[in-house]
Amino acid sequence: MNSGFLKLFLGFFLIGTVSCTAKTQINSEKKESSQVEESKEIELGIARMKKYLPLLQNKKVGVVSNHTSIINGVHLVDTLLSLKVDVVKVYSPEHGFRGKADAGETVKSETDTKTNLPIISLYGSNKKPSKQQLAGIEVLVFDMQDVGARFYTYISTLHYVMEVAAENGIPVIVLDRPNPNGNFVDGPILETEYKSFVGMHPIPVVHGMTIGEYAKMINGEVWLRNRVECELSVITCSNYDHKMKYDVEVSPSPNLPNMASIYNYASICFFEGTIVSVGRGTDLPFQQIGHPDLKGYEYSFTPNPSFGAKDPKLNGEKCFGIDLTKEERRNQLDLINLISVYGQLGENHKFFTNYFNLLVGNAKLKEQIKSNISEEEIRKSWEEGLIQFKKTRKKYLLYPDFE
Repeated sequence: MNSGFLKLFLGFFLIGTVSCTAKTQINSEKKESSQVEESKEIELGIARMKKYLPLLQNKKVGVVSNHTSIINGVHLVDTLLSLKVDVVKVYSPEHGFRGKADAGETVKSETDTKTNLPIISLYGSNKKPSKQQLAGIEVLVFDMQDVGARFYTYISTLHYVMEVAAENGIPVIVLDRPNPNGNFVDGPILETEYKSFVGMHPIPVVHGMTIGEYAKMINGEVWLRNRVECELSVITCSNYDHKMKYDVEVSPSPNLPNMASIYNYASICFFEGTIVSVGRGTDLPFQQIGHPDLKGYEYSFTPNPSFGAKDPKLNGEKCFGIDLTKEERRNQLDLINLISVYGQLGENHKFFTNYFNLLVGNAKLKEQIKSNISEEEIRKSWEEGLIQFKKTRKKYLLYPDFE
């Protein structure tokens, strides 16, 4: 090999070596960067104060919130007051401002003992604030932890707040939070004749949206009365997408005390429209199902009056059934337990109550179960509605989707 060729060969070799080293370094940096991205914590809308405090300056502020509205261990209302924001009224949904009311219990308007602010109840007969109750308010801040099920009533409260705000020319700021069940969409679409406070819009049981995305859908689909549109701002979460697992920081209501209950909720809540107990009045609400006449089950529990369940279904009766405390994050609704428990009790009991169809959003599911239709066939009957809903949903997403 002559010296010229040798120099040329060594030159190409060195260039290739440097190139490979550079690529390795770049790939390594990309990997490290990716790991950093993955390790970032989700920042909730409530924590992004630089985004929304300027919108509250020199304004009379109303806050729609409950006990979940916490930042750094302090309630949003207390935080805003400490920052000299002029909070003048608090509006409280089901379970009350401090989260101490039963599901379905009338929440009374009162004065908050800590702040002396008037608390306007948005539950019971006053689900929508009146014009008088909004008197003097120039902007509304909405912050609550939702769980992503159509019949969880915080999204119904959201609807009414947006509606009355639009009617009175008051802007609404939603401080967004992740949806712990935001990783899937499932269930039948609500039919108009079954509209109620546990289901106000034509959406599936599990909608897969944050409360901020849902607010955008309410506006965009023109669901507010008289086709009014709310002046809406959503303070988004950072570092969040719908595939992420998210553990809520504060129990969203007395009967959803932990993540197992939150993951079970959308599937087990159907039993609220039956004679079967979902464990209200025990330490494990929405983590077990049972009835005194269920046969072949060793597992048992006895409901008794307790905080969050002053008069539980099957009070004092020993119920046999299924332990669901080990349930983890789902990717679809579960109908197997509903079908199998009906198979035992349906023939000899008035299994379904009138509430069942309101929860489901149609009369069809009850008839399918009574006719021994398989879970697979029932799911097929949802497919067309879910396809259309997913197309609509995509227009309002603020974060990368799970698909």
